[in-house]
Amino acid sequence: MSQSLPDPQQRPALFLDRDGVLNEDRGYVHRWEDFTWVPGAREAIAAFNRAGWIVVVVTNQSGIGRGYYTEDDMQALHARMNADLAQAGARVDAIYFCPHHPEAPLARYRHPDPPGRKPNPGMILQALSEWPIDRERSFLVGDKGSDIEAATRAGIKGVLFEGGNLHEFLATQDLLPPA
Repeated sequence: MSQSLPDPQQRPALFLDRDGVLNEDRGYVHRWEDFTWVPGAREAIAAFNRAGWIVVVVTNQSGIGRGYYTEDDMQALHARMNADLAQAGARVDAIYFCPHHPEAPLARYRHPDPPGRKPNPGMILQALSEWPIDRERSFLVGDKGSDIEAATRAGIKGVLFEGGNLHEFLATQDLLPPA
């Protein structure tokens, strides 16, 4: 049986949860004034950018469905994140978010089991279909079991980050790409 060669156009992807991995999780963070980077997050993203990886954020944002803030508020925060990353020589290539929740008071965001909401793999699967991602070499870093379950269900490795410096954590796990 012959083994297929990897597609040379495909690149590995670093999938990242947002709250608790990239920024301190203070509950429904949606304003730049409330956003604080996790130590080493910008440096970790920059390292993967330099190595040619695709960097994707996948984030549950039920605060939108709960009416705490709007999609525009979240998009404004993400624009500020990317502007700040650019100053550090880094970038996020795509951000996927799920505003849906089974108990969302706003009907348009209410769904009994949202396919995009982690632990469901919808956001990851969407990125895999829209980007030239090498699934075998890709992984997700999350801070909750639901993140890891979503990665597993999407067929990629999941790594649990329990806080501290993200860059140092990835280095100790031997997950940083070669410089």
